[in-house]
Amino acid sequence: MRRTGSANQAANARGGERRIAAARMNSLHWSIQDMSKSEHRRLRSEIWFNDTAEPGETAVYLERYPTWGLTRGEMQSGKPVIGIAQSGSELTPCNRIHLALADRIKAGIRDAGGIPFEFPMHPIQESCRRPTAALDRNLAYLGLVEILCGYPFDGVVLTTACDKTTPAALMAAATVNLPSIVLTGGPMLNSYYDGKLAGSGMALWEARRQLAAGKISGDELIDITLASAPSPGFCNTMGTALSMNSLAEALGMSLPGCAAIPAPYGERGRMAYETGRRIVEMVREDLTPSRVLTRQAFENAIVVNSAIGGSTNCAPHLTAIARHMGVELNLDDWEEIGHEIPLLANVQPAGEYLGEGFHLAGGVPAIMGELLRAGKLRGEAMTVSGATVEQNCRDAHIKDERVIRPYDKPMKEKAGFLVLHGNLFDSALIKTSVISEAFQRKYLDQPGSPGSFTARVIVFDGPEDYRKRINDPSLKVDEDCMLVVRGAGPIAYPGSAEVVNMTPPDYAVKKGIRMLPCLGDGRQSGTSDSPSILHASPESAAGGNLAILETGDKVKVDLTNRRVDLLLSEEEIARRIENLKPQPIHNDSPWQQLYRAHVGQLDTGACLDFAVEYRDLRKVVPRHSH
Repeated sequence: MRRTGSANQAANARGGERRIAAARMNSLHWSIQDMSKSEHRRLRSEIWFNDTAEPGETAVYLERYPTWGLTRGEMQSGKPVIGIAQSGSELTPCNRIHLALADRIKAGIRDAGGIPFEFPMHPIQESCRRPTAALDRNLAYLGLVEILCGYPFDGVVLTTACDKTTPAALMAAATVNLPSIVLTGGPMLNSYYDGKLAGSGMALWEARRQLAAGKISGDELIDITLASAPSPGFCNTMGTALSMNSLAEALGMSLPGCAAIPAPYGERGRMAYETGRRIVEMVREDLTPSRVLTRQAFENAIVVNSAIGGSTNCAPHLTAIARHMGVELNLDDWEEIGHEIPLLANVQPAGEYLGEGFHLAGGVPAIMGELLRAGKLRGEAMTVSGATVEQNCRDAHIKDERVIRPYDKPMKEKAGFLVLHGNLFDSALIKTSVISEAFQRKYLDQPGSPGSFTARVIVFDGPEDYRKRINDPSLKVDEDCMLVVRGAGPIAYPGSAEVVNMTPPDYAVKKGIRMLPCLGDGRQSGTSDSPSILHASPESAAGGNLAILETGDKVKVDLTNRRVDLLLSEEEIARRIENLKPQPIHNDSPWQQLYRAHVGQLDTGACLDFAVEYRDLRKVVPRHSH
């Protein structure tokens, strides 16, 4: 049965609240079971506020907090001190909703017997940060680790929204291993242009094509783009933000139903309250990320990502979280575990609807319920609710089959990522859920070579070179070409830029060529519907063979055999490598220099490689400050 509008919304809200209540009841046995231990277990915050052996030091730590109203009695009560990692600010509109939600989080913490402390996170805003917000993921991670280690927190609520805030927060939680729970800010409301759903991000890419075709003006492009962002919240398409926040729930790090509640809904505030209550219970239960972020949890996240048509950017982010947790996860797992999973979410860019409809149709619990009943999830995986995935999701069902399809009636079979190799790189990804019928017919249904095509490459050294030269008629770009961008990876850009989904030249678009195959060592927005070959590792700046490509070369893409190869002799490839001159790199800031010196490649999560050696830092007792 299909339900729409307010009835569907109310039913979904009631279902979400029932799941939270059930999860809290399931976790009660942990509280009772651990009560005798937790009553006598000294909290981490008491090392600061209740050190009877060092009253002079305790006085220093207590001294300034009463200046804004806290009492000595509160701070020395032995109640859990809970941090609220505030990612909202006027620099980060996707996360700004958390400025209001913080009061509901605090109310939940107080009502559960905790003491809240709100503090700022380093801002990350994908749409405005230059050169790219990916540069700041590791910086926000480092800052959050230091705050959680150096201050008297017993647990933390991680407020997330814009896509890089989610992995930064989870990477820090994995490193410190303090009881942690994710509260996402939620997607924007449905957006429209000319009466049709026009999702954030997707509207921009399509408007760029229309501009190239001469159908709209530059002012109209801006109007279309602004219309796609109608309310507070993050991207309402299944871009990286909604994908990563959905995966936070799939990993078990959010309460059931948290990921997709739209930011303006009252239900979002109620979820904030319940999240505040739950983190206090988690401290008493000593429910830490190491009990949640297991190998089983990461396998579940990969499966869910395929089913929702999630972003390719989730691969390096999830890998980074796993590395900081000490869980073995490699790029090939994305194909081995996820490729066979069908696409269930009919959400842009792989489908038709947007985040608000996804929530009303049942959101992540409905997806996980379908996958669980199909035997595709590790139901035994623990979650922050105190219950397992199976306990949380066994009774979750689809509320609108137009938006979320049953497992046996999917949008697409085998919708996960393919992991490609070849003589141009060691690894790269392609997202199969956005391979359209038109793209399939043109490039992958060739007689005698199914799943493969050969293209003449047009090579650009970064997006600036692309924008400068794409309309140069001497390049003779046609539908048998592939656009290649290099110098866009973690080291070269720096940070790895979302620039691989390139629009064909204006004259080609006017002829009806909407999309060309693209290849690059950078990333693309999760809101893009382009089946680009992404994350080529190693990148050109780190010795990858994209550096030796020349415009006019022929490249064979063979998805059947998972290969991409430059069609040159080994001798010619060796000659080009020998004659290659390294490109100079200029740092614009101290952080860029430090980042470039230590960042890894996208296939291993683009982590700061020295940082993954640090684990379980909540056990570290910092030296006194005076």
